[in-house]
Amino acid sequence: MRVFVAALTPVIQARVARALHRRGGLAGREVRQEVRDLTQEVFVALFADDARVLRRWDGDKGLSLPNFVGLVAEREAGAILRSKRRSPFTDEPTEGAALERRSGAARSVEREVGARDLLRALLARLEEELSPLGAQIFDLVWRQQKSTEQVCAELGMSKDAVHAWRSRIMKKARALRAELERGAEVGA
Repeated sequence: MRVFVAALTPVIQARVARALHRRGGLAGREVRQEVRDLTQEVFVALFADDARVLRRWDGDKGLSLPNFVGLVAEREAGAILRSKRRSPFTDEPTEGAALERRSGAARSVEREVGARDLLRALLARLEEELSPLGAQIFDLVWRQQKSTEQVCAELGMSKDAVHAWRSRIMKKARALRAELERGAEVGA
């Protein structure tokens, strides 16, 4: 296989280069890279479906194997270049600033996922460390988004007691968050 590929690569590259130059419009593009990419596509076409295209070659019909492969290469390259979906020329090169914006978006997704993981860990730790009453107040205030008046009515507590619990829970949450963030920095 290696010998086959090594022997036919120059033939394919020459035919692909011919198809590229015939198409024109290579301004601003790296011709060698385009030739390498299209050469790979031709090899994929040659070996697809258990080398169906290669098995169609018949030396008795006039073309040598290198010429047959060259013909396939030219046709495949031409088909790729004509196809809007497969052609590398329908893709506009991305400017550096646009790439940076995209990588910034990826970093913001990473931050969001990290924040979500931190929140899950924080909620789990709060549930472990709060008393049953504290867990109930946490659920009513933060999960169910009930007002202080509603919590007072539901639990039979004064506003001052609910505010005190809210303050304790927030203080505990901040301390746990700091602890979890330190642990994440150490693990990173």
